[in-house]
Amino acid sequence: MRDLKRLLNPKTIAFIGGRDAAEAVRVCRRFGFEGEIWPISPSRSEMDGIKIFASLDDLPSVPDLAFVGVNRNAALGVVRDLAAMGVGGAIIYASGFQESVAEIDGGAELQIELLAAAGDMPIMGPNCYGIINAATGACCWPSEHGVARVDRGVAILSQSTNIVISMSMQRRALPVAYIGTVGNQAQLGFSDIGAALLEMDHITALGMYVEGIDSAAGFEELAATARRLGKPIVVVKSGRSEAAAKATLSHTAALAGSDVAADAFFKRLGMARVDSFTEFLETLKLFHVHGALTGNRLSAMSCSGGEAAHISDVARDLNVEFPALTDAHKKQVKDTLSDMVTVSNPLDYHTFIWADQKRMTASFGAMLSGDFDLSFLILDWVRQGRCSEVDWQPAIAAILEAARTTGRKTGVLASLPENMPEEVAEQLMDAGVVPLCGFHDALVAVQASAFVADMWAKPPAQALAGVGNGEDESETLDEAASKQALAAFGAPVPMGNVLSKPSDVEQLRGDKYALKALGIAHKTESKAVVLNLTLSGIPAAMDEMTHRLGITRFIAEPMAPKPMVEILIGVTRDAPFGLSLTLGAGGVLAEVMRDSETLLLPCDENDIRLALQRLKIAPILNGYRGDRGADINAIVAAVKSIADYAVANHTTIQELDVNPLMVWSNGALVVDALIVRNKAV
Repeated sequence: MRDLKRLLNPKTIAFIGGRDAAEAVRVCRRFGFEGEIWPISPSRSEMDGIKIFASLDDLPSVPDLAFVGVNRNAALGVVRDLAAMGVGGAIIYASGFQESVAEIDGGAELQIELLAAAGDMPIMGPNCYGIINAATGACCWPSEHGVARVDRGVAILSQSTNIVISMSMQRRALPVAYIGTVGNQAQLGFSDIGAALLEMDHITALGMYVEGIDSAAGFEELAATARRLGKPIVVVKSGRSEAAAKATLSHTAALAGSDVAADAFFKRLGMARVDSFTEFLETLKLFHVHGALTGNRLSAMSCSGGEAAHISDVARDLNVEFPALTDAHKKQVKDTLSDMVTVSNPLDYHTFIWADQKRMTASFGAMLSGDFDLSFLILDWVRQGRCSEVDWQPAIAAILEAARTTGRKTGVLASLPENMPEEVAEQLMDAGVVPLCGFHDALVAVQASAFVADMWAKPPAQALAGVGNGEDESETLDEAASKQALAAFGAPVPMGNVLSKPSDVEQLRGDKYALKALGIAHKTESKAVVLNLTLSGIPAAMDEMTHRLGITRFIAEPMAPKPMVEILIGVTRDAPFGLSLTLGAGGVLAEVMRDSETLLLPCDENDIRLALQRLKIAPILNGYRGDRGADINAIVAAVKSIADYAVANHTTIQELDVNPLMVWSNGALVVDALIVRNKAV
């Protein structure tokens, strides 16, 4: 692993180029960098009032970091010279490399040359703006930004420069201690830079805007670093929509991967994934102040019954709860309030105690003393410049005192972000009370925080299977061969017989059979299945399908009874993430219900059991309206055997489909199976 200390925490920075380098110098000086700034340009005499060096050879010593602000062709020679000098790292600003192969020629070749020129020297980019270190003032950034100097805070990494610039302009009192862009991740990517940032003492949490995954194994190492240091990670990953996925492919050289697999990937790693930038910023605030919450039990206090009701409604579709107060706790709170107040959670404490700091402190403290993972005071500030703030100050003073005396994790929540003035939010943040904005965004942040802590409480997931194994020319195993392969790993398959001529029927013993043509993937659509055949009817059915479909091999299996439910099991390969296993409602419901859960492999029995319970058909599996329910243990065992086969064959398997797995109240059976694998050489 490369040492990134000099690149990410430089004491000397060389700025090479013209206009963009000059702007980076100006921004760096304005940010208060106390180290050495060395502009280099053969055509300029000064940059922002600083003397120019004509070449690298004229520098007083080897710089820790260089900003390479020249075009893509000139960048190669500059990078080569920097590497030869022993520079600590370089930021490659130019675009036109691998990320641009769809628009211009030569990008892929230039990227190979760039990596060769860099050698062991760490580089960020190309197509990269750079870094902003708010603790030291080290700023290698050729544009405006909104970051303020702080001693301690969160780090944000982004594949999009404009998005992270917008985030830097936030007025939510989130202390941003570090910003970096990764460009097209030719050499260093999210995993390398993110891990190095987490190791910095002044970084409390990491947020990432991700378009493509540079390395699944690298992300696994990043997740392990976050777990070891107790510094949580939140992610916004583009590509949920088809349009976003296409834009990502045109914007980044990294593989975006399917969104379903990406979801499973981040869950597996214990990285919280959120959808919006506001959810992202609120989650980072919660991470910074309180870390990963150990649970999702909340209390909320408001002087408005409407707010108390609304936050309960918002919580309904999220994995957070407002538990009822115990009788003893209810009495403790009641003793601080008017007789006309009904004590509940969320609490509407009315306005009887409004602006009475002493009584508010007592009520807030009583509520906070319960068994909650986080408690909110809902408080929207008055509009400054138009309204008096006098009656709002006691509420802030009271919640700060209650949080201090109880030692409980506390927040103040405004329903609208504009109703939380930045100076009020900073006052709360300095006191260890998290200022949050927006009911939904705040509760998503709680959900994300509790998720991370829950994942950290479990053993880390195993390394992914099948990552980096390319797809060669393929071959498809027919149903008989597929079932035989799965049976070797314990999958429950019927006692079938392969038939190629009418006389083969003599080996069968039974009443009713299903006859299926081998070598056809979608048998129902091709009318390649005949059910409820007697032994005497099998030869005629074979002859009819032979003439109609040109098939000469069949499999005959005893008819199975009508199942309680059918399950689909599929294994596919996703380039960034390796093998993924999908469970869902099977049979004819597979495409109609679109009820599925995806796990990355390898997985264990508990992963499978939890995935089954997340399906829409879970009530049927568990027993609905007095029904006995399906044999969930048999489903879990069958799925695990299929997953074990896939993992054991991770270098060759391309696709696996079991549809359906028939399930009864006692047992399960693989009725149809198909395996696609790399063709044997």
